[in-house]
Amino acid sequence: MAVPSRIVAIDGDCATVEAFGVTRTCSLMLLAEEVAVGDYLILGAGGSFAAERVPEEAARAALDYLAAVLAGGQA
Repeated sequence: MAVPSRIVAIDGDCATVEAFGVTRTCSLMLLAEEVAVGDYLILGAGGSFAAERVPEEAARAALDYLAAVLAGGQA
């Protein structure tokens, strides 16, 4: 399952992203479009590469849904 991750920092071709309080570094080299701090990304398998940029509304909806599932609520 892909979890949208928000960009918190960019350093060259790498970004630091955050989801549910967990940060990781990923490569931006496979993206066809420019991204900025605050954008949401879907990471590829293994989390080493960003696979695509996700619109903020879609990312927030997915994160809200996942948070409800993780909390044991019904979504």
